[in-house]
Amino acid sequence: MSLALPNTRRIAIDTDDLSGITRIDRRAEVDPREVGLSPEAVEQIWQAMGDMYRTRVYPALTFCLRRQGKIVLNRSIGYARGLAPEHPLAPNARRAEPDTPVCIFSASKSVVAALIHKLAEEGGIDLDAPVSRYVPAFSGQGKSRTTIAQILAHRGGFPFFTADDHGPELLADWDACIDRICAMPAERGGRRMVYHSFTGGFILGEVIRRVSGQSLTEYLDSRLRQPLGMRYFTYGLDRRSRSRVAENYVAGQPVRWPVSRWACQALSVPFEEVVAVSNSDFFMDAVIPAGNLYATAEELSRFYQMLLNGGHYHGQRVFEPETVARMLRPASPPQLDWALKIPMRYTEGLMLGMDPVGLYGPMCGAAYGHLGFMNILGWADPSRDIAAGLMTTGKAILGGHLVQYMRSLGTLNRLCRDV
Repeated sequence: MSLALPNTRRIAIDTDDLSGITRIDRRAEVDPREVGLSPEAVEQIWQAMGDMYRTRVYPALTFCLRRQGKIVLNRSIGYARGLAPEHPLAPNARRAEPDTPVCIFSASKSVVAALIHKLAEEGGIDLDAPVSRYVPAFSGQGKSRTTIAQILAHRGGFPFFTADDHGPELLADWDACIDRICAMPAERGGRRMVYHSFTGGFILGEVIRRVSGQSLTEYLDSRLRQPLGMRYFTYGLDRRSRSRVAENYVAGQPVRWPVSRWACQALSVPFEEVVAVSNSDFFMDAVIPAGNLYATAEELSRFYQMLLNGGHYHGQRVFEPETVARMLRPASPPQLDWALKIPMRYTEGLMLGMDPVGLYGPMCGAAYGHLGFMNILGWADPSRDIAAGLMTTGKAILGGHLVQYMRSLGTLNRLCRDV
């Protein structure tokens, strides 16, 4: 049964039987009984993901769930390209696969945050020091005492580019972004919690570049991508991989004022333009620390499994336990985020769950991870011993799909509640 409301932009496809458009990575999935789950429970979790797809908002959905470090689900539903809401299926449509790369948008923030924590672990920076110690131009205009830790916790005081700076071309010009951020005025760091959609990521990336002497992608490659054995998991996407990438589509209810104004402010460009730009070559050529890391659902789950393991993965130490502990430490109690307009709990780089309900579903107070535009989610929950990645390609702010989204997470949390 569809939860979609009238006028919702939805895919024109029969969703009664999803078996023909479902792909399963059987080589990766283990018998769920090895990790304390019944086959019936895992099938119910996958059915809940299918119910998300049946809202017909997402042309493609990929999902990977680890329990006790082992993969119990690594699957995909739908089409990576050629199935747009309100359009018939294209003759050359390409099915989504479990290893289809997807842009994770703001879920990228957790990765640049992890790299900053790694740089501190290596002795390159002090997280509690002013950013201006490492980027001297980042001073004055209210920012001279703003610390790296405050930026990680969305308390830097410079959450948005100015109205004159809006536009996708700016995000592809690293040096121009740094110049504008350094020049813009800001309130005193730490005063308010306001989601920094792009600005914080660029400054964190610039600190990494200046201190390490490497580009952000080089530092990521040596500290995370190679140690974790990732195929993708980097900012931007090489040209040989672009034929496999999942395309993004506008879906759901039309975005109207005042939500359209809030979305434009947070995203730096209008909502629908973000979606169109994300499918372009120039976006995939760019390095946008807070917004254009490409990964599979399994790779995103693997990253969070490493954090869940206290910094190690498959016998190698990627982060020190103390580094992970600081990254997971709450930066403040729940407070209203003035940009997102909802109560949030942040660490220095991650979004925390909440009870009785939060980003990761009901009773997820122990969970941590990050949300991406829109309904992309990477997270771990130590109370359930799970690490997961959920990728979707229908970009919808409003609509009945949100009800099913929370129901699906509720099913997962209920069935995995016993560690």
